Amino acid sequence: MKWTSEDIDMYIKAKEYVDTIVLPLYPIALDDQIKKSAEMTEFISLLTVQLERQFTGRLIMLPGFNYLKSTNHEDVLNDLLTWEKEFLDKGFKHIVYLTSDSDWKLEEAKMSGSLIWLPTIPLQQMDQQYRNTILKDQLKQLITLFIQKWEKQE
Repeated sequence: MKWTSEDIDMYIKAKEYVDTIVLPLYPIALDDQIKKSAEMTEFISLLTVQLERQFTGRLIMLPGFNYLKSTNHEDVLNDLLTWEKEFLDKGFKHIVYLTSDSDWKLEEAKMSGSLIWLPTIPLQQMDQQYRNTILKDQLKQLITLFIQKWEKQE
Protein backbone atom coordinates (compact mmCIF):
# COMPACT_ATOMS: atom_id res chain seq x y z
CA MET A 1 0.00 0.00 0.00
CA LYS A 2 1.20 3.45 -0.86
CA TRP A 3 1.18 6.39 1.49
CA THR A 4 -2.05 7.76 0.02
CA SER A 5 -5.38 8.39 1.69
CA GLU A 6 -7.07 5.75 -0.47
CA ASP A 7 -4.53 3.05 0.40
CA ILE A 8 -4.49 4.03 4.06
CA ASP A 9 -8.27 3.54 4.14
CA MET A 10 -7.61 0.02 2.84
CA TYR A 11 -4.91 -0.45 5.52
CA ILE A 12 -7.25 0.61 8.32
CA LYS A 13 -9.78 -2.01 7.20
CA ALA A 14 -7.18 -4.80 6.86
CA LYS A 15 -4.64 -3.80 9.52
CA GLU A 16 -4.18 -7.33 10.84
CA TYR A 17 -2.82 -8.51 7.46
CA VAL A 18 -0.30 -5.69 7.00
CA ASP A 19 2.75 -6.58 9.03
CA THR A 20 5.53 -4.94 7.03
CA ILE A 21 6.58 -1.34 6.64
CA VAL A 22 9.16 -0.32 4.04
CA LEU A 23 11.16 2.87 4.31
CA PRO A 24 13.34 3.85 1.36
CA LEU A 25 16.44 5.80 2.40
CA TYR A 26 17.24 8.66 0.03
CA PRO A 27 20.55 10.51 0.28
CA ILE A 28 20.70 14.16 -0.73
CA ALA A 29 24.09 15.59 -1.61
CA LEU A 30 24.59 19.03 -3.05
CA ASP A 31 28.34 18.80 -3.54
CA ASP A 32 30.33 16.78 -6.07
CA GLN A 33 28.15 13.75 -5.15
CA ILE A 34 24.93 15.41 -6.34
CA LYS A 35 24.49 13.26 -9.44
CA LYS A 36 25.33 10.05 -7.60
CA SER A 37 22.79 10.80 -4.87
CA ALA A 38 20.15 11.61 -7.50
CA GLU A 39 20.87 8.30 -9.25
CA MET A 40 20.53 6.41 -5.96
CA THR A 41 17.20 8.05 -5.22
CA GLU A 42 15.89 7.50 -8.74
CA PHE A 43 16.88 3.82 -8.74
CA ILE A 44 15.37 3.01 -5.34
CA SER A 45 12.23 5.04 -6.15
CA LEU A 46 11.59 3.05 -9.32
CA LEU A 47 12.05 -0.23 -7.49
CA THR A 48 9.79 0.73 -4.59
CA VAL A 49 6.93 1.55 -6.96
CA GLN A 50 7.14 -1.94 -8.44
CA LEU A 51 7.65 -3.61 -5.08
CA GLU A 52 4.57 -1.93 -3.62
CA ARG A 53 2.48 -3.15 -6.57
CA GLN A 54 3.61 -6.73 -5.94
CA PHE A 55 2.79 -6.69 -2.24
CA THR A 56 -0.25 -4.42 -1.90
CA GLY A 57 -2.17 -5.68 1.10
CA ARG A 58 0.94 -7.00 2.87
CA LEU A 59 3.07 -3.90 3.29
CA ILE A 60 2.99 -0.14 3.55
CA MET A 61 5.50 1.70 1.40
CA LEU A 62 6.41 4.96 3.08
CA PRO A 63 7.32 7.98 0.93
CA GLY A 64 10.99 7.80 1.93
CA PHE A 65 13.47 9.10 4.43
CA ASN A 66 15.47 11.96 2.94
CA TYR A 67 18.71 12.93 4.61
CA LEU A 68 21.66 15.13 3.82
CA LYS A 69 24.84 13.19 3.13
CA SER A 70 26.77 16.04 4.72
CA THR A 71 24.94 15.62 8.05
CA ASN A 72 26.57 13.69 10.88
CA HIS A 73 25.55 10.12 10.15
CA GLU A 74 24.99 9.38 13.84
CA ASP A 75 22.33 12.12 14.00
CA VAL A 76 20.57 10.69 10.95
CA LEU A 77 20.70 7.20 12.48
CA ASN A 78 19.18 8.48 15.73
CA ASP A 79 16.28 10.02 13.78
CA LEU A 80 15.79 6.75 11.93
CA LEU A 81 15.80 4.76 15.18
CA THR A 82 13.05 7.05 16.50
CA TRP A 83 10.97 6.15 13.44
CA GLU A 84 11.79 2.49 13.96
CA LYS A 85 10.54 2.56 17.56
CA GLU A 86 7.26 4.07 16.37
CA PHE A 87 6.84 1.32 13.74
CA LEU A 88 7.44 -1.39 16.33
CA ASP A 89 5.10 0.31 18.84
CA LYS A 90 2.36 0.33 16.17
CA GLY A 91 2.65 -3.41 15.69
CA PHE A 92 4.68 -3.83 12.52
CA LYS A 93 6.59 -7.11 12.66
CA HIS A 94 8.87 -6.36 9.74
CA ILE A 95 10.70 -3.11 9.06
CA VAL A 96 12.66 -2.98 5.84
CA TYR A 97 14.97 -0.20 4.72
CA LEU A 98 15.86 0.02 1.04
CA THR A 99 18.87 2.03 -0.05
CA SER A 100 21.71 2.34 -2.53
CA ASP A 101 23.83 4.29 -0.07
CA SER A 102 26.54 1.89 1.11
CA ASP A 103 27.15 4.01 4.26
CA TRP A 104 24.07 2.39 5.79
CA LYS A 105 25.72 -1.04 5.73
CA LEU A 106 27.95 0.21 8.57
CA GLU A 107 24.89 1.04 10.68
CA GLU A 108 22.85 -2.10 10.01
CA ALA A 109 23.75 -3.79 13.30
CA LYS A 110 22.24 -0.85 15.23
CA MET A 111 18.86 -1.21 13.52
CA SER A 112 16.05 -3.55 14.50
CA GLY A 113 14.79 -3.56 10.94
CA SER A 114 16.35 -5.23 7.94
CA LEU A 115 18.53 -3.24 5.60
CA ILE A 116 18.49 -4.12 1.94
CA TRP A 117 21.31 -2.44 0.10
CA LEU A 118 21.24 -2.47 -3.67
CA PRO A 119 24.07 -1.05 -5.75
CA THR A 120 22.88 1.79 -7.93
CA ILE A 121 22.42 0.98 -11.56
CA PRO A 122 22.62 4.22 -13.57
CA LEU A 123 19.50 4.09 -15.71
CA GLN A 124 19.85 7.43 -17.44
CA GLN A 125 21.67 6.23 -20.57
CA MET A 126 19.73 2.98 -21.05
CA ASP A 127 17.02 2.52 -23.60
CA GLN A 128 13.59 1.92 -22.07
CA GLN A 129 13.39 -1.79 -22.85
CA TYR A 130 16.77 -2.61 -21.30
CA ARG A 131 15.97 -0.38 -18.32
CA ASN A 132 12.72 -2.28 -17.72
CA THR A 133 14.56 -5.62 -17.94
CA ILE A 134 17.13 -4.49 -15.35
CA LEU A 135 14.38 -3.26 -13.00
CA LYS A 136 12.43 -6.53 -13.38
CA ASP A 137 15.53 -8.54 -12.52
CA GLN A 138 16.18 -6.42 -9.43
CA LEU A 139 12.52 -6.67 -8.44
CA LYS A 140 12.62 -10.49 -8.65
CA GLN A 141 15.53 -10.51 -6.23
CA LEU A 142 13.72 -8.16 -3.86
CA ILE A 143 10.56 -10.26 -3.96
CA THR A 144 12.59 -13.33 -3.05
CA LEU A 145 14.20 -11.49 -0.11
CA PHE A 146 10.84 -10.35 1.22
CA ILE A 147 9.30 -13.80 0.96
CA GLN A 148 12.29 -15.29 2.78
CA LYS A 149 11.95 -12.73 5.59
CA TRP A 150 8.26 -13.52 5.99
CA GLU A 151 8.75 -17.28 5.90
CA LYS A 152 11.51 -17.07 8.50
CA GLN A 153 9.22 -15.25 10.94
CA GLU A 154 6.15 -17.46 10.48
